[in-house]
Amino acid sequence: MIHIPRAEYTRRRKALMAQMEPNSIAILPAAAVAIRNRDVEHVYRQDSDFQYLSGFPEPEAVIVLMPGRLHGEYVLFCRERNAERELWDGLRAGTEGAIRDFGADDAFPITDIDDILPGLIEGRDRVYSAMGSNAEFDRHLMEWINVIRSKAHLGAQPPNEFVALDHLLHDMRLYKSAAEVKVMREAARISCAAHVRAMQASRAGLHEFSLEAELDYEFRKGGAKMPAYGSIVAAGRNSCILHYQQNDAVLKDGDLVLIDAGCEIDCYASDITRTWPVNGRFSPEQKAIYEIVLASQEAAFAEIAPDKHWNQAHEATVQVITAGLVKLGLLQGDVDELIANEAYKAFYMHRAGHWLGMDVHDVGEYKVGGEWRVLEVGMALTVEPGIYIAPDNQNVAKKWRGIGVRIEDDVVVTKQGCEILTGGVPKAVAEIEALMAAAR
Repeated sequence: MIHIPRAEYTRRRKALMAQMEPNSIAILPAAAVAIRNRDVEHVYRQDSDFQYLSGFPEPEAVIVLMPGRLHGEYVLFCRERNAERELWDGLRAGTEGAIRDFGADDAFPITDIDDILPGLIEGRDRVYSAMGSNAEFDRHLMEWINVIRSKAHLGAQPPNEFVALDHLLHDMRLYKSAAEVKVMREAARISCAAHVRAMQASRAGLHEFSLEAELDYEFRKGGAKMPAYGSIVAAGRNSCILHYQQNDAVLKDGDLVLIDAGCEIDCYASDITRTWPVNGRFSPEQKAIYEIVLASQEAAFAEIAPDKHWNQAHEATVQVITAGLVKLGLLQGDVDELIANEAYKAFYMHRAGHWLGMDVHDVGEYKVGGEWRVLEVGMALTVEPGIYIAPDNQNVAKKWRGIGVRIEDDVVVTKQGCEILTGGVPKAVAEIEALMAAAR
């Protein structure tokens, strides 16, 4: 299995500390364990920022970064080894493992944090933290600060400034390294295989969850612990619900099925959407809509390159989709005027994509100084135009109603343009029909 190498985590921490003010400290908690119900926990998934800086996979941990500290700049608080708990819950790194396996300069038991952390904060001018994202941890942080303030009359120096860590860290996360792209390619490869498998299994009479099971099987077989988000398997009119997740309807002959699903490898997401006919053959109306969406996606790919701005890909999809809907008679009027009036939003109501990385809707600003962000090498994003004709849309002929099509791929900006990571799933009409025919 492909993983981010330990040296990369070290490089990230050093890069972050290089941007921090002198005599400052950054403090970041691990994700809390989420309870599913009563005493049953959800599968644990580390906080993305915490994972980005440490690769440390356990809960009940806190990262502390102190640039310029002579006794070690990277301190990790974590759970101690405990033979009884490890018998029930699995092995822990412990403080020794935190240093040996995860590169900490020093490590302390998480149970000692109240005694140790105020002393590390004391005398630092600025504190960087993920303010506002974890209310309980914010409360703890203020308790530690108040411990220092209570000793001010003895000469203790509380920090003067509190700054959100997000801006520095999230801008770093926006640019994917070669190692990150390698992991994202692997997540994409597994997800592509899952979509192909679902396409091959598609039959009238199955349920949406039958295809979801095919996806899950391929994800796990490929080594992914979990989907990157809740899989969408939407047949017939359900394909017009953008975030449909019931996944329990019957697949009917003559309907389309839209699957939006991707797995996660080493906390990096993939995100693919494909739409195909349940019975393996597009109807004329389905094909007409599908071809417009596909053409709009191709137009978007051409607008993804260094020095082009974020919104150019979206604008390209709007142009192609609006012109296509006019050609089919689903919109009437001048294309430019319809775009200016946003008439297309009755059929295409979302944007053409989003940043992609450790979060499926990844961090990073889309605008800088009020202007659309200029694309740069290493940025990763999705390209996902769609057309959705509501089943109750009385403004169009009945033959069009209930058709929902979205096509989504993951791309990384390169020096030449963009690399499509998810090209392993057919999307031309003839290719889809041939693949499904061969599976029957």
